[in-house]
Order: sequence, then C-alpha cells, then structure tokens
Amino acid sequence: MGVYEELVERDLIAQVTDEEEIRELVNSGKAVFYIGFDPTADSLHVGHFMALCLMKRLQMAGNKPIALIGGGTAMIGDPSGRTDMRQMMTQETIQHNVDCFKKQMSRFIDFSEDKALLVNNADWLTSLNYIDVLREVGAHFSVNRMLTAECYKQRMEKGLSFLEFNYMIMQSYDFYALYQKYGCNMQFGGDDQWSNMLGGTELIRRKLGKDAYAMTINLLLNSEGKKMGKTQSGAVWLSAEKTSPYEFYQYWRNVDDSDVIKCLKMLTFLPLEEIARLAKLEGAEINKAKEVLAFEVTKLIHGEEEAVKAQNSARALFGAGATDENMPSTDLTKDELGESISILDLMIKCGLISSKGEGRRLITQGGVSVNDSKVTDVFLPISENDFNNNELVIKKGKKVYHKVNLC
Repeated sequence: MGVYEELVERDLIAQVTDEEEIRELVNSGKAVFYIGFDPTADSLHVGHFMALCLMKRLQMAGNKPIALIGGGTAMIGDPSGRTDMRQMMTQETIQHNVDCFKKQMSRFIDFSEDKALLVNNADWLTSLNYIDVLREVGAHFSVNRMLTAECYKQRMEKGLSFLEFNYMIMQSYDFYALYQKYGCNMQFGGDDQWSNMLGGTELIRRKLGKDAYAMTINLLLNSEGKKMGKTQSGAVWLSAEKTSPYEFYQYWRNVDDSDVIKCLKMLTFLPLEEIARLAKLEGAEINKAKEVLAFEVTKLIHGEEEAVKAQNSARALFGAGATDENMPSTDLTKDELGESISILDLMIKCGLISSKGEGRRLITQGGVSVNDSKVTDVFLPISENDFNNNELVIKKGKKVYHKVNLC
C-alpha cells in the first residue's frame, strides 16, 4: 500500500484535485507540500497535531514538507469558523507565538539537511505594496465568487470586515510565493480552507500559465481537529506547561467510544491491521483501545517516559481509586484551609475554574466530584476531615482530575 492509499484508509482525505497526479507525486516521494499554521496562541493544539502527523507520514515516505507559519496572515485573522472578528494581535505577540511554534514543530518534524522547511509568510506579505497587490493579485479574484465561499457566507449576516475579506487573497498568495521560492507543488488544508486553497491554485495558473504545476489536496484536518482538540474548559495544548502529560493522556483515555478508532487512524502510527483488531473490541473492552490511543498519542507528544507515567497514574485512578504523584496537584496549607474552605474557592485556587459563576454552573450540572462523591451543594465546605492521608481529589467533568495536598 502506498502512502496515498494509506491516507485514504485512515479517512484523512475528503476531497482532492488531480488525484492521479497527486497519487503519483506522493507515492514516489516527489511532493513538496505545505500546511499553514496561524500563530493565534503560544502553543500548538491537537488540531495542529493532526496536521503534524500528516506531515510526518509524508516525510517518512520521502516527500518534503513546508511548515508555513502565518506571521503575516495572523495580522488579518482567518474568518473561517468565526461568527465575529478575531481579536487583533500586536506584532510582538505574533512573533512570540511564532517562536513557540518553531520550537514545538522542530521536536516532531525533521528539519535537518533540507528535509523540511519552516517559513513565515510575514517574510513576503509584510513587504507587499498595496497598489501592487490590487493590480497583480486582486485582479485575478472575482468578488462574486469569493462571496460564495462558506467562510464568508457565515459571516455576512453579522458583518464581514474588509480586513478579513482580504484573507483569501493573502492565503492564495502564499501558495504562489511558495511555488516560486521553493518549488512547492501541493498544498494541504482542512475542509474549511478549500476555497482559499483553490484560489491559490488559480492564482498560480493565471499568472504563470496553464502549464504551471500546482495542485491542491483537501484533508479533514481542521474540522476534526477543532472537534477533538476542544474540551469544555478550552483547548488541549501540546505544551506541557499548558496541558500536562497526565491531563493530555486523560483526555484521550476518555474520548467517546465512537471516536476511538477514528483517532487511532488519524493520530497514531500503529499499523492499520492492529487498529482493525482493536476495532473489534466491544463493550467494556473498548477501554483497552482507549488506553492504546492515549499512550500512543502521549508518547508522540511528550515522549515514552511521560506516557508511561501518565498511564500508570490513570490505571491507579481507574482501578483502586488511588492517587499518583504524576496527577496535577496543588498544595494547600492548613492556615489556608482554616476550619474549612468552600469548594468554589478551592477550585479557583487549583485553577480548575476561572470564576465562581463557572463553578456554580458545573456543580449544578453534576460536573464536580470530591473523592468520587458528586458535589450537589455549591457552598460545600471542605475541611481537614475530607482529606485522606492529607490528599483530596477533585474531578471536573469526565476528563479532569486534580489532587490537593494538605501541608
């Protein structure tokens, strides 16, 4: 099975152009392809990880990936999937996020000996002259056609700023620039980027002629990644400082039964035969597949040692209900505890909630437990008697566990 056929088997490909040519390029290791990452935060998240997995698979087959960090397009903001305008970031914030992305990507993609490139579109976008953009790029885009794009249609009722309207043109120009600078002949992206990607291919062919060799391939990266990479409390980050290896493992250990095999296909490098075997598990045995998923993904991001620690902690928790030193924890002094501390104040101290209002909603919805007992009283006092061997475990939702150490 070629790498292209494997992508199909792993349910990654949703739509392509020039399939036979793409198949030939990818399977022969001759594709020079790019995927874009907008630096809207100081860490990559699980949605990005799906793209990184794809890049790694193709690089292992001899293809050359270009990781394009959108330092320039981030100054505009992608309207895709938005009901309002993104908050404008300063150049200093964008640059900090770019630096963080570079560090994380370098741990996963091999950039040595020109095997991959990491570039920033600010290098060419920020130097563009506005009049030149209008004449040389804008002339090739139909406003009527642009307005049919899903990313724009969903914003028309509430208002689409002219700033955001330019995003498609800027992303299309990226492909044109990468084609000329690095011989990039293929672009990958999520299904919400399809119109922008087609715009890039069209721009190349219009400016350089019909024989210009540029193709697009559309993968279910962003739509699935956004779904998988979000929890009730926010994103699942690849940075250990933002999402600990234990929390990361627990997230995947608790995915819905219906998502386990899909995640194994998209996010791990297990052979398809092994995944097919796991797909036959039913009932409670599906937890074995969840363990495999959580371990494999945590190992890829945080290394095998951290994955083993997280797995041992989770097994202790799911088994005898014991705690483990690797579980995220907060120290609480006896002076801070006093006679008692309210559950809401304790959750704020542990960073489990950002406000008492959020905590009240969680408790009312049955989403908080203390030592495996569901909390029903939003004013519940926690005293020294609630600690077992100076330890107490708060469970938030189905996925977040936090230990409080009384010291």
